[in-house]
Amino acid sequence: MRKIVIIGAGQAGAALAAKLRSLGFDGSITMIGAEPAPPYQRPPLSKAYLLGEMEEERLWLRAPEFWAEQNITLRLGQAATAIDTAARTVALGDEVIPYDELALTTGSTPRRLPAAIGGELHSVYTVRTQADVDAMRIEFQPGRRLVIVGGGYIGLEAAAVAAKLGLDVTVLEMAPRILQRVAAPQTSAYFRKLHADHGVKILEETGLDRILGDDRVDGVRLKDGRVLPADFVIVGVGIAPNSQLAEQAGLKIENGIWTDAKGHCSAEAVWAAGDCASFPWRGTQMRLESVGNAIDQAELVAANMLGADKDYVPAPWFWSDQYDCKLQIAGLNIGYDRIVTRGPDGDAVSFWYYQGDRLLAVDAMNDSRAYMVGKRLIEAGKSPDPARIADPATDMKALLKA
Repeated sequence: MRKIVIIGAGQAGAALAAKLRSLGFDGSITMIGAEPAPPYQRPPLSKAYLLGEMEEERLWLRAPEFWAEQNITLRLGQAATAIDTAARTVALGDEVIPYDELALTTGSTPRRLPAAIGGELHSVYTVRTQADVDAMRIEFQPGRRLVIVGGGYIGLEAAAVAAKLGLDVTVLEMAPRILQRVAAPQTSAYFRKLHADHGVKILEETGLDRILGDDRVDGVRLKDGRVLPADFVIVGVGIAPNSQLAEQAGLKIENGIWTDAKGHCSAEAVWAAGDCASFPWRGTQMRLESVGNAIDQAELVAANMLGADKDYVPAPWFWSDQYDCKLQIAGLNIGYDRIVTRGPDGDAVSFWYYQGDRLLAVDAMNDSRAYMVGKRLIEAGKSPDPARIADPATDMKALLKA
């Protein structure tokens, strides 16, 4: 019987295992996950789950019986400790599991602040796992003071939850503006105002010197010498791919676990997908940190494991929920030189990223139609005249027929 082992029981691992079965694979599938929880979705952790509006069971990607019905063996709460690509085995401590094909869907880990500046104090948190959120939830009490280090989407989502629950919230961003790495100045300005309207203080171009406290946090000192009182701190300064196990096994590492366009790693019968995997895109090794990529790439790898021999062509999409605003993003804005604004129309507005005459991406706030039209245009390789996008009289659906 052919044996497939998947290391990593998150979104990508779950999608890969399910796709193998839906494509008719009837061999052995074992999925290894370091967390004790069954495969679950992460995006609600910093939104509905943190707010207490979503129960643990609703996080699960599949009902528990699905894995048994599909004859997929879950080894949860157990971290793989070594891979032997020559012998085709995975070690779980003293146990050795053989494989015919191995998939690495090991995900990513939040970057943490150094212990030397207080990063190891109690009440300093990151937002990545269910355990992270369960640990910090007790801190979210009205009137408590929260400092968030990092003005990316994770930090801003946590700020929105905290503000809704009545906390005093300050966001520190070292760059000149929030969301600078991922969004245009127009999108940054939109969310800066949104948070200010809800009482959140955003300090841009502001560096952290250290977190203060003997055991627990009691404040933060900024690079300019100011001290802000704080009861707890959330760190949202990005994530790093979990590629250590692959590197120890001798696999090629390049911005994560290197793969070719089909998802093959540098060793025979080893594949990778999701946050941990980098793939060729426009002359570089691209990594995408999103649910959409985790699913699409994992499902392609599953098909290629069974002989499909297809290249991965990303169709990126992302989203973020903050207060009553739903941000939906289609495409990748890398290399944009022009922003076209559509709206506002009530509380809906969208920003369209162009490189010359080529449409690259769309940020749509409370405008699902702009998002859906933009996504379909990008996937079809169509780039409407920017003047038509900006004209409120333009029928968006007509753009798809042009």
